[in-house]
Amino acid sequence: MAKKIVTALVGAAVLGLGATAAQADTLSDVKAKGFVQCGVNGSNLAGFGAQDSAGNWAGLDIDLCKAVAAAVFGDATKVKYTPLSAKDRFPALQSGEIDILARNTTWSISRDSQLGFDFRAVNYYDGQGFMVKKELGVKSALELSGASVCVQSGTTTELNLADFFRSNNMDFKPVVFEAQDEADAAYNAGRCDAYTTDASGLYSIRLKMTNPDDHMVLPEIISKEPLGPAVRQNDSKWFDIVSWSHYAMVAAEEFGITQANVEEMKKSANPDIKRFLGEEADSTIGADLGVPKDWAVQIIKAVGNYGESFERNVGEGSPLKIARGLNGLWTKGGLQYAPPIR
Repeated sequence: MAKKIVTALVGAAVLGLGATAAQADTLSDVKAKGFVQCGVNGSNLAGFGAQDSAGNWAGLDIDLCKAVAAAVFGDATKVKYTPLSAKDRFPALQSGEIDILARNTTWSISRDSQLGFDFRAVNYYDGQGFMVKKELGVKSALELSGASVCVQSGTTTELNLADFFRSNNMDFKPVVFEAQDEADAAYNAGRCDAYTTDASGLYSIRLKMTNPDDHMVLPEIISKEPLGPAVRQNDSKWFDIVSWSHYAMVAAEEFGITQANVEEMKKSANPDIKRFLGEEADSTIGADLGVPKDWAVQIIKAVGNYGESFERNVGEGSPLKIARGLNGLWTKGGLQYAPPIR
């Protein structure tokens, strides 16, 4: 019910703001104000969007925000972050409060067609899972019949949860919270037998528990959750910049270009690499996007290639230690694939 209410409210906002969105020119607005306003996770989701005690933001989604700023301004620091709850994220984007929503948000048909947003790039392929305390003795989600399950409202998670239990002829008791922090605390306090959200989020939330080693993420993945940035519809120039900022990070990994070697790679004889790095005299790629010629170089200098960003934030080099899996390059059995940059 909560999800339907939120959808209805946002849908009304879309109808009221449709004319404004249709005439949007976010790139001009961003250049005029001198920074990108990025909507991010307001619950400090480690690995994706979290703020430290000094106020510094880090995470896979944060790197995407920085990449867009680097592409537009040649300066990844020209970003301001707006922490948002699951409930508030969609109205914030539709109203123009933010320029990009980069908040572990699932791309779905209803969000494309009903809410007035555009998705294209997927910076993390995910799926919904379950976390339980090891002492419960549960090894599979199929053993959760009759369990109480903590879940956040205003998300795709609620419907997936109900569908999973219904399709497996199991009963459950949803314990619903509006804010993720409330759901985290309730599960940690033992108010729920299980916690469900995107598997990536579970690995992050597990680190917040009083004793992280007492908890385990069950093996079942019950949904497809392609997570990526969203922008307002009918703003193709801005849509292209946001999407290709992600693809530039993926292409850099495909080409073997890193933060450490990007300057050296400018000397490459490979025409695809020269074109990508803005080293071909007649290349108009940057101009066509509405950004400087060295836009890709600036992205790589700021955040590295996709693999570097992944490993630093959520991979083996991070506390989450998530395997690349579906987020590996297409050449290595994953789904990350950059369209040709030509």
